[in-house]
Order: sequence, then C-alpha cells, then structure tokens
Amino acid sequence: MIKLIVSDIDGTLLQNGDRTISRKCLNMIEDLCDKGVIFAAASGREYSNLYRLFGKVQDRIMYICLNGALIIYKGQVICRTPIDRELGLEIIEDISKHRDCDVLLSGVETCYIKNTNRAYADHIVNVLKNDTTFVRKFEEVEDEFLKISVHTAAGIDKYSDYFISKWGGKLPTVVSGKCWLDFNGPLVNKGNALMVVQKLFDINYDETMTFGDNYNDLEMFDKSYFSYAMSDATAEIRSKARYLTPTVDAILFDVLRMR
Repeated sequence: MIKLIVSDIDGTLLQNGDRTISRKCLNMIEDLCDKGVIFAAASGREYSNLYRLFGKVQDRIMYICLNGALIIYKGQVICRTPIDRELGLEIIEDISKHRDCDVLLSGVETCYIKNTNRAYADHIVNVLKNDTTFVRKFEEVEDEFLKISVHTAAGIDKYSDYFISKWGGKLPTVVSGKCWLDFNGPLVNKGNALMVVQKLFDINYDETMTFGDNYNDLEMFDKSYFSYAMSDATAEIRSKARYLTPTVDAILFDVLRMR
C-alpha cells in the first residue's frame, strides 16, 4: 500500500508552462491526505513559493525544498543542510564573473538576489513569486546558505559542463531546469531527503511513489519502487524510472481508486 507520494513540481506536477496546480489535482491530494497518505512536494523551489502554490492543502502536505536542503512538514523544520559559507561565497564569485549568469541564493525563509538585471529580478519576484530580499553584496547575507543557483536566460547548457567540472567534486551540482543549475550542501539531494522522511515515518521502499522529469529527481527514483518519469523527459531520465506517465494526475487517480 502506498504511504508516501513525492512529486517534483516544474515539468512534472506543472507542465507546459502552467503556473498553478489544477483544482482537480489539489482535490486528489486532499483525498490522499484524508486517507493517511503523506504527499510531499520535492523541488528546487523555495518553501514560501511552494507553500503558496498548494492553496487549500498547503498545511497538510510535506515540503522537500531546495533539492532536499530543507524539509518542512506541518510548519515544523524536519531537517536542513547548509553550504559552507566560505565555499558558497567562492562559488558566487565564480558565477558573477560570467556576465550572462545571475545568482540566486536561498536561505530558510527568503531568497537573495542583486537588483542589477531587471528582467531576472522580475522573473524571480513576479513569475516565480519568491519571497525575495535584494542585497548589494552576498557577503552581507547573515542567513544560512541552503542553495546557490545559476540562472542564464540563454540556457544552462552553455555553462553546465564548466560549473559541474569545477565545483561538482566539492558540492552536489545538478542541472535543475532549462535555465538553471543548483549547488547544495554536502550529500544534499532529493533522494537523501526522501530517506530521512522514510526513516522518520517508518515508510518502506515499496510503499513510496515518486514522480520527476529532470536530473535532480534521479536519486529519489532509486529510493522508491513506484518511480515515474514523465513521458516527455529525456531518454536518460526515462531510463532511470520504473514507469512512465504523461501526467501525475492519472496515477494519483489510480492510487485513490485502489485505496
């Protein structure tokens, strides 16, 4: 019996540029919670961003935020894993050397950016709707460094090999979207976060279902028997999951029907 369902957001629960979760999907998540299933949103996004996204079920689900660096359930922080501050500042300095790259620094309750690229700032504040703090220098941030992201509007493929080869041996470094690459603290990934949740709630591998579409979802596929890649994901991503599905909704409906 399924006890834990974990879904990525962008490209998985949200597809084709959607910015809101359908009422049908939220109703199914609510029904799953009523039946004792834990539903977790697993994303590179900030907690405040994810919390708003889930509307009427926002206080009932779990949040595996920032690729697993921060886990929150029913308002309580279960786990958080920061990046060493000195190393983080070195990475930020390296990103800042590339004129077409922007930095997003994520803390516990807000993210931090510079207000030097209006289009990027507008995207963070008005499209992603992150709780955002503008800074002159990242050295001024006193918050824990939970995730550092590189954004480039031209597509992260241009820089992914460079950043992964330079920093991947020091921190988990992963492509998380068409324009994004993320750095997290030691051993941070969605799979390890999922293991924390499974241990805490005594949930087994074969009682866990996961959904994803990108490289930062691969580790959680390994921690669940019922692993689903989205049908339009790359061949490499599809090959790592046990099953394929065009939508998360279709599988949630089946789970509800079987309970």
